[in-house]
Amino acid sequence: MIAFLGAISGAIAPIHCANASTVNGSWPTPTIDRWMYPFNATPGTRPVISTFGSMPGAPEFDSRDGQFIIAYETASQVTAGLGASNYTITSARLTIEFANDLVIAYDPTPDGWKTFLAASDPEYQADTDVGQSIDLFGCGFRNGFTSATFFENSPYTTPNNPMASGVRNAYAMSFNSVGNSIDVSNNPRERFEPQRFATGQIAGLPAGSLIALHTPMYFDLDLADSTVQGYLRSALNEGKLFLVVSSLTFVEQQGGNFPAFYAKENALVQFQLAKAAELQMTVSIGPPCAPADINCDNLVNGLDLTYVLSGWGSPGLGDINHDGITDGVDLTTVLSGWLQ
Repeated sequence: MIAFLGAISGAIAPIHCANASTVNGSWPTPTIDRWMYPFNATPGTRPVISTFGSMPGAPEFDSRDGQFIIAYETASQVTAGLGASNYTITSARLTIEFANDLVIAYDPTPDGWKTFLAASDPEYQADTDVGQSIDLFGCGFRNGFTSATFFENSPYTTPNNPMASGVRNAYAMSFNSVGNSIDVSNNPRERFEPQRFATGQIAGLPAGSLIALHTPMYFDLDLADSTVQGYLRSALNEGKLFLVVSSLTFVEQQGGNFPAFYAKENALVQFQLAKAAELQMTVSIGPPCAPADINCDNLVNGLDLTYVLSGWGSPGLGDINHDGITDGVDLTTVLSGWLQ
């Protein structure tokens, strides 16, 4: 195999997306950062935004009670209105910064919905690791709101009835098994595991460690998932991308320790002593790339082969035909495109 790959290493050929261009977009400050919580008296101006769940098993409010909505006017760097299929996102990272010090334990792995049931529930399972994960989702809307009409100071719900679940005008959204968008704010109560866009990671910090003030947490979006890719493509076509940070961090009524993050209105952010939520994306604009051109750089070459070999036996970017495993079928696709 090594000798064969060496023999064809010079056979790099362009593929059929010659009109594509690549944009390395960076948005250091969001257009919108909003604490979506039923009792937020200062929507759009709160300097610190927290995420947490309601009490496990509680029948009122959403299970994912405190949500962090973030939005960017992507049209400032990526031309909008070209048709969703003409955008291919090859990297997307959201980074947020902690505004509290050594009160939250780092959990880099998702926690199942059964750990957030009441302990008396027959399906309850104890959380086997320290802390609860911080998750990233898309954003859904109801009551006539859309990404174009929801702003930092828009009402939490219409009519104004915060003493209920499943009523917020903007909410953490993902997709079900058939690709339809769903509200995931009550996934423990509704007893399903949501499809996360990403789970928060902290470079170099061991799991279970307390998170220090100003620590950055990053979310690398799952671009190998066609529904996540489709969500981002549609957002770029519209020129505005909404994301929602959420956690099921355990709290008590009016108490508990939960993660808090800097908002763009924070004085420390204004004086560049802290950072607001930052988005970075690499986007190929033009006709959809050939399947073998995994990184969409207009070439089928060793970089694309690396995606296949490094992901062998697993799903991911190298899984070109999206059958859940990177295997010989995907390798054949790359090698066939290489030699065209």
